[in-house]
Amino acid sequence: MKVAKRVGLEVLGWGLLLAGIAMIALPGPGLLGIFAGLAVLSQQYEWAERRLDPVKYRALKGAAESVETNLRIALSLVGVLFILGCAVVWFLGPDQPGWWPLPDWTWLPGGVATSITMVFSALIAVALLVYSYRRFHGKPEAVAELERDIEEADRDFNPR
Repeated sequence: MKVAKRVGLEVLGWGLLLAGIAMIALPGPGLLGIFAGLAVLSQQYEWAERRLDPVKYRALKGAAESVETNLRIALSLVGVLFILGCAVVWFLGPDQPGWWPLPDWTWLPGGVATSITMVFSALIAVALLVYSYRRFHGKPEAVAELERDIEEADRDFNPR
């Protein structure tokens, strides 16, 4: 039973970590995925535990920066609407247009499954935006505390 749990945690942790890395370039909360993967792997590996706080605080810093101004909030919401619009297109699955220069298999890959993951990504983005707004918007003391946490985590990770 112990071996099965260890293997399950390994697969889950590495899967989340790789998905987080992929989401840096793809739609989705990349740093959140990386943090989740490290959190799972930190139960078994010291190297993952040492990297956990720096990643967590940098993810929170990104969250704080995303709600610094009304323009950033609006751009984040436009991004969410764009992802939802893409999800609708993927769900409807229109025929490949004549101007599409790539092979047929490259037009809207994944179909409805991709549409569903886009909707989940948009919902996660909205939840993170609401969380960030409530925790950081108009609260310079919370951002300053976060800066101190980042410096401390960096010192702990790289003691000199």
